Amino acid sequence: MMLAADLGQLLQLLPVQRAGITLLLAAVGLPVVGVVIVGLDIMPVRFAMMHVALLGIAIGMLTGLDPMLCALLACALAGAGVAPLARTPDGLSGAMGLLMSLAIAAALLLLAVSGVNASGAFALLWGSILSVGTPDLVVVGALAVAVPALFWWRRRDLALLLYDRELALSSGVPVQRLTLLLLVLVAVAVAGAIKLTGALLVDALTLLPALAARRLGTSLTSITVWAVGIGVVVNLTGFLVALTLDLPPGPVLVLTAGAVVLAVHLVPERRIRSWRAPASVSSTASSPPSH
Repeated sequence: MMLAADLGQLLQLLPVQRAGITLLLAAVGLPVVGVVIVGLDIMPVRFAMMHVALLGIAIGMLTGLDPMLCALLACALAGAGVAPLARTPDGLSGAMGLLMSLAIAAALLLLAVSGVNASGAFALLWGSILSVGTPDLVVVGALAVAVPALFWWRRRDLALLLYDRELALSSGVPVQRLTLLLLVLVAVAVAGAIKLTGALLVDALTLLPALAARRLGTSLTSITVWAVGIGVVVNLTGFLVALTLDLPPGPVLVLTAGAVVLAVHLVPERRIRSWRAPASVSSTASSPPSH
């Protein structure tokens, strides 16, 4: 009873309410971004964007501009800049390693030369969800609208691209433009999420729900629906557990999402054909599964 009463009092606080609303909005958009990351096999991108976000934050602290706005802009520009290298996952991996190294080196140099207190920048590595402000809420809310809208608008093209790139090209899908848009979206989403869980734990909101959803879904649409549903459950459960036990929300969210992924992978694999083409499938495939 005491725990319930304490939790009820906490939920009446404005910062707690704002954090909860932001997590709900994040559960709508960010797991869909995770589906894109897994589908395009661009895991290194999220690591690189964490470093680029740190560079943007350092620039914001040095210039007096809003650090998160600078992080978003830096990530968007970086995502657009690496898009030409995204013809294959191998083409991205080397570029991402270079981008990570340059971004973190530039960030550390800026912080050292400027004499700015670096604690504020590096605090975002661990997140501070209860310090989420109105601008952060607006960014996550915009992602919650833009990501599902893009998915619905270009769902056929996305299904083809994530299923098999060569098939998408031969079907007339504007692969380069769509890949550019997706990379910018991934980059902005990673930057927008770091305030919630921290740059080191951003996978809890993006990648982990998508990994669990791929085990449960049989088409791009069903995987996306599963990812959003899992994201909502994980975010609400993890946040309430963290509040109840007075624990940092970021690690609790990651552990909750990880537990869901492990539980889903204990379910016997169904004898169905995956919606996504394996690496060995050539462009001679006639059509992807339903989407």
